[in-house]
Amino acid sequence: MERDRTFVITLVFSPSPRQTIEETLEVSPGTTVAEILRRHKVAGPLCADTEDSHICGVWGKEVPLDYALLPHDRLELYRGLKVDPKVARRLRFTSQGARKVAGLFVRRRVGSKPGY
Repeated sequence: MERDRTFVITLVFSPSPRQTIEETLEVSPGTTVAEILRRHKVAGPLCADTEDSHICGVWGKEVPLDYALLPHDRLELYRGLKVDPKVARRLRFTSQGARKVAGLFVRRRVGSKPGY
């Protein structure tokens, strides 16, 4: 009698800002990312949309939903950004202004060239 072989993966997702949930799941060989999304209850609110809208990754690299998980994989579910980082930086800069006390080169050595 052959024993049912399973292996362990880690599921990581963030349902809201500054909150991260990490769970260890036991899955059978050939389990895909789409199957995990369908059956995992904690990720339910994150997975309420259609499956096509999900961006998932394994160890920080994006994978398709039909990717077969391997032992010790770290499956990451990514939320969409609410604000584009470039836009947020531009807004911060306009609100702070181009002051001489802001930015990377605030503390300059006496007699040094600008920007160093």
